[in-house]
Amino acid sequence: MEKTIIAEGKTTNEAIENGLKQLKVSKDKVEVKVLENEDKRSFFSILAPRVVKVELTLKEDVKGAKIQEKREIKLTEQEQEKAKENIEKFLKDFIKNLPEDTKYEISAEESGLKVSLTNDNLGYLIGYRGETLYALQSIMTAIAGKGIEQKVRVILDIEGYKAKREKTLEDLAQKVAKTVIRTKKPIKLEPMQAYERKIIHSKLQQNSRVETTSVGEEPHRRIIVSLKKNK
Repeated sequence: MEKTIIAEGKTTNEAIENGLKQLKVSKDKVEVKVLENEDKRSFFSILAPRVVKVELTLKEDVKGAKIQEKREIKLTEQEQEKAKENIEKFLKDFIKNLPEDTKYEISAEESGLKVSLTNDNLGYLIGYRGETLYALQSIMTAIAGKGIEQKVRVILDIEGYKAKREKTLEDLAQKVAKTVIRTKKPIKLEPMQAYERKIIHSKLQQNSRVETTSVGEEPHRRIIVSLKKNK
């Protein structure tokens, strides 16, 4: 992620929007400097295509956040084992309160832990659109990191929910894209978890007619699907 970029557009606003899409931040997170204004055009340039250039620089607090966000987590074998022990100790007590025959699996790797819970009666642990699941995942993340200096990432799945949700979101992305192309009007989706937004972005990334942008602040950040400006 660059700290400063140059973006272009037919107008100042379009150039800024193009830059924000590249940086994937909102306008309040950047400092804007207009390099070429649409109003400063000579007689000889009237017939040339109109291009406005702006310079966007991430503000200091955003730079720090981006750098921290990009830092790759690599756990040592000892840290993996310690994190796994922490979670296993928690789960042994936790499943006593769950339906009979509930099983769990834990796998450790450099990037963190993957935990799965299986039983036919765990829907209440998933909650509406996975809200309860993600809350439990956050708790496990805190527990896994006890006694370990760096953060341990925990990915929790219950009854294969995430695979089903991914398929649902991919189908939604295609359906919304078709609607946007037909109506030529942008569609704003409901707020989603970061990983769910990533599924939508990835699914439509290769679509030549629509584009996706994220707007708003967590936990109300959402995706807007719109026609590409060159279509």
